[in-house]
Amino acid sequence: MTGINHRAVQLSSEAALRLLEMGAVVIMRTTNQNGAGTFSEQEPESGTVPQKVQVTPHWNAIGGLVAIGVLYALLPVKISFGPYGLLLLAIEAVFLLPFLIAVMTRRSVSPVTLRVGSLILFGIVTFVIAIGIVNMILTLPKDLKGLGLLETGLLLYGCNILMFALWYWEIDGGGPEKRQQPAHQLSDFLFPQQMGRLDENWVPHFFDYLYVAFTGSTAFSPTDTMPLSHRAKFLMMVEAILALLLLSFVVSRAINII
Repeated sequence: MTGINHRAVQLSSEAALRLLEMGAVVIMRTTNQNGAGTFSEQEPESGTVPQKVQVTPHWNAIGGLVAIGVLYALLPVKISFGPYGLLLLAIEAVFLLPFLIAVMTRRSVSPVTLRVGSLILFGIVTFVIAIGIVNMILTLPKDLKGLGLLETGLLLYGCNILMFALWYWEIDGGGPEKRQQPAHQLSDFLFPQQMGRLDENWVPHFFDYLYVAFTGSTAFSPTDTMPLSHRAKFLMMVEAILALLLLSFVVSRAINII
């Protein structure tokens, strides 16, 4: 009986030591992740204000949006959506003006607000461009001929490339701000510079995504940059479908004219 009790005490001591070791490991991991040497649990306090960041202007992306609006305004009236094709520029102004005001006044804005606003704007612009392509296809047999057909096709083709360059720039890795962080992990696109860790400090910029969008609209498939996530693959599929519809109808109509 004494031997059994001794054995039970020994097992309980070993179990207690094991629990202490596990607790120490958990505390060390928590300390390393939080960067603090405290053992208290990090729980969000009730009533805390959401984190806000100072707005950083991305002039390349803003220029791309404005260029899409200008190209769309140059389309024929029967192709564009809205009065004189200016509706898209007006929609962009509604979304961009608060952003520019926040930049000039150096106000802090929630990152979620910035991202959601950008995605909503990109969705609206993509829908308007798709409507323009459909209108062009429907008006091909009647109104568009010669140089007018070529001009309309090139304008919509440029809008398509710029729009999906903005999509890729926004979704890759959670957005441009997160891609600048040292601990950023690849999640949507794999560029040649990121293969084999050729340059660990290299970060893609808007022009890199513009190149990806151009090759996607021209080759209808990825070239040197591979899509990794489902959303990146879906966006490349949509871009290729719109470009294929646009080019196929323009080329077929041009052959008929010749």
